[in-house]
Amino acid sequence: MRYLPEADAAEREAFLGEAGAFLASAGQATLRKLPPVARIKWHLARERRVEELLTVLAFERENPTAFPVRGRLRPYVAIPGVDGRSLPGHVSRLHLREMPVRAKATEVLWQDGKLLVRGYAYVLNLPEGGIGPMPRLAWLRAPGGRRVPVKYRAVESARATRDSRQALHSYDDWGFEITIDPARLKSRGRWKAGTWGLTVALPRPGGYVPGNVERSDIGSAGHSQARDLGDGARLVAGFTEDRFRVTVDLPGAEVVAQAASGGGEALELTLSAPAGGRRPTRLRVQRKGHKGAESEYPLAEAEGGAEEPGQVRFTAAVPFADLTVATEPREKTQDFLAHIDFADGTSRRATVREGFVPGRYPRPLGREIAVTTDGPGLLKLHDRARQAVVDRLEWVKGALVVEGSYTGPGERMRFVLRHGERFEEHVLPLEWSAAQARFSIRVQPDRMRRYDDVLPLRAGRWYFSLRDQDAWGHGEDVPVKLRADLIEPLIPLKKRVAGRTYTVNRRYYDRIFLGSGPVLTSEERGAHRQRELRQVHTPRFKTEPLREAVFYNSFGGKQFSDSPRAIHEELVRRGTEVEHLWSVADAQVALPPGVRAVEWHSREWYEALARSRYVVTNVGLGDWYERREGQVVVQTWHGTPLKKIGADLLGTPKANLAYIASLPHRFRQFDIVVSPNAFTTPIMRNAFRCEGEILEAGYPRNDIFHREDREKTAQRVRAALGIPQGKKVVLYAPTWRDDQRHTASKFKLDLRVDLNAAREALSEDHVFLFRKHPKILDAIPGAGQGFVWDVSAYPDIAELYLIADVLITDYSSVLFDFAHSGRPMLFFTYDLEHYRDTLRGFYFDFTEKAPGPLIKTSEELIESIRDIDFVRGRYAAKYEEFVKEFCEPSDGLATSRVVDRMLQLAER
Repeated sequence: MRYLPEADAAEREAFLGEAGAFLASAGQATLRKLPPVARIKWHLARERRVEELLTVLAFERENPTAFPVRGRLRPYVAIPGVDGRSLPGHVSRLHLREMPVRAKATEVLWQDGKLLVRGYAYVLNLPEGGIGPMPRLAWLRAPGGRRVPVKYRAVESARATRDSRQALHSYDDWGFEITIDPARLKSRGRWKAGTWGLTVALPRPGGYVPGNVERSDIGSAGHSQARDLGDGARLVAGFTEDRFRVTVDLPGAEVVAQAASGGGEALELTLSAPAGGRRPTRLRVQRKGHKGAESEYPLAEAEGGAEEPGQVRFTAAVPFADLTVATEPREKTQDFLAHIDFADGTSRRATVREGFVPGRYPRPLGREIAVTTDGPGLLKLHDRARQAVVDRLEWVKGALVVEGSYTGPGERMRFVLRHGERFEEHVLPLEWSAAQARFSIRVQPDRMRRYDDVLPLRAGRWYFSLRDQDAWGHGEDVPVKLRADLIEPLIPLKKRVAGRTYTVNRRYYDRIFLGSGPVLTSEERGAHRQRELRQVHTPRFKTEPLREAVFYNSFGGKQFSDSPRAIHEELVRRGTEVEHLWSVADAQVALPPGVRAVEWHSREWYEALARSRYVVTNVGLGDWYERREGQVVVQTWHGTPLKKIGADLLGTPKANLAYIASLPHRFRQFDIVVSPNAFTTPIMRNAFRCEGEILEAGYPRNDIFHREDREKTAQRVRAALGIPQGKKVVLYAPTWRDDQRHTASKFKLDLRVDLNAAREALSEDHVFLFRKHPKILDAIPGAGQGFVWDVSAYPDIAELYLIADVLITDYSSVLFDFAHSGRPMLFFTYDLEHYRDTLRGFYFDFTEKAPGPLIKTSEELIESIRDIDFVRGRYAAKYEEFVKEFCEPSDGLATSRVVDRMLQLAER
């Protein structure tokens, strides 16, 4: 059914017949169990109402997770273009379970002795809520107990709409602030132990629907927290099974201090208990996951009495030797559980008093005993590798100052910022005081060095680590954490710097990170806002006059590179009087003077796309885009195809029928589609269903091989990368593997090159530049250690071609570009048969035409690099034939031909 819109009449008829037979055998009960839109689709299929079914499918493609709801008392699905009155009630009507509450806490904090929970809660697909001004409700309830109403205040929350990840509805009005007064949990004026779950109840047609508040994964709304209530009680607020709960706990005794004793051979724990209450008698410590591995330590009343009125203090000494169990330096953290036994025979997990100061004590093998706590306030004892612990965080004039202690070899360490999703890294120097075993670092997030450019930190979470200066990878990085007692007073710590908000926050309780916020405003972020920009604002922009401007887009705003760059430079050389606008994603592109950055998918971006006289792009612009009258749109594309693309994938599992069906419309928006050679032109015509002009000009980006200043450019690139004089450059640029994924659009690094062996064999006179495909996320092992260089972030691969003495690739289209250089190529095709026959099809027999050896093993690859002169000679004839077939025209005039035609079209 998914591709029914692309089916022909016979295929549709066959589908309807099969669908009818299936539904006849399945029965009404099966249909009623389907989700709402699916019920409608299959009902229409059974009744052979093809046009309405196609309407539903088109709506679902645009709104895969949302639908309109109508009905003041009996809500039903109301898809535009479908006559709802003709649908039976059991098909279109919504059940209560199909109107769930989506609620999430975004912040949990203490304010004036009360618990404040901020977040959002809405009923799915019901942005209008119920009938009339019905209030929104919230309450706490213990199992089998009474409801305790809590204050619910409605506030605006653009995040509610954004997090919903759908474009149809706005949930902006469904934010909340819930205030919980712990005093209301008392029973007859006294604290009573118990747990209460938080429920919100939201209006819907015909009544209310209850729901639970879920957690976030970071910050105060992602972790439990404990608070002293006085009178021997504590409140623990947090999430259990993804539901927010508050617990009143009556501990009887709490750990209030820790210190080394016995000449540094033991850990002394100090407990405080109410005088006249249960008397703690001993502390039991058990290694987690080891039954029976338990030790007992008597609790003795401390000399000198209690430091607090009405309290008695006790101490227990735990030998550090009892907590030192690891036998290897990098052994995983070993945890210990601590219990307090009382004289009345009761026992409980040991908890710490609010304000407890953690400690760390060095042990052999580079390990330490850590005495700390967690969100619920449990006493945590760890035998772990030594960690860096921060005790100062402060913004000073736009720079984040991070200071802390570390008992390891700090003189060997560098400070690493590592992106939590992309695994991109920034390595910064560490200021180290050996005398004090302390480190400090200043992070200027808006001024991060990337080759010759200075750019802000990419949006996302950047985790802090220490790394040994000789480390080959990140496997032994030392995590940087925040001291537990400083979490609440120090973070979240926000600062607005150069138009972007940076926030220090935490995950996994005490693991800190620096969050780099988005460039887009709240009015531009999320599917709903983007739909408004496309469907509401763009038509308005098109009523305004065209600007004499060129709007460039290179790889979705990720680079100043490729053929759009070559066209820009040609227009500047000619002195063409136009404004130059460049699409930039997340402010991650450095631009030359005279070019203005336009943030990807911002309001200004849509305006530039609608009002610029010229648009130059090397990727698609989306099936929503329509060129306006008077515009000239140039599609330069970005590669000669070896792998099959577009409509040429029909008949294979890789064919996306909806995308293929949209290709004629997409390519009608381009006045020119640039082809690099005679081989590619007919492929573009068929694979892209291109009906318009294909200009076989050659790729402008490859004119770089003919420029008079190419040697000067090469020298600049080598200097920017820091490549030592006299070293030969090996450039490795593989493509991604469709079956090696992190997510649907993010791919794993399928590394088969033995980089250690390559270093041993080649490092004396070579450097190894590794250029990942933009879709590949993983870090390159050994990068930064003098042999392997991760050049994935270098702005333009064409400049890397100029310094490469040899290219290693596989099935990437870089091979066709690099062939313009005449330099040797090696093809590391360790999975050729699988890739060609299972993952992708090829347009020609690669084994016959490849202008270099097809190599299966890392050993063979390294040997071929060492003997590259022999390879060059052996494949000279095949290389020459390859250049004739795939690199013509190659005269350095491709850019001029494209610009001539572009300007000519503007005079129509």
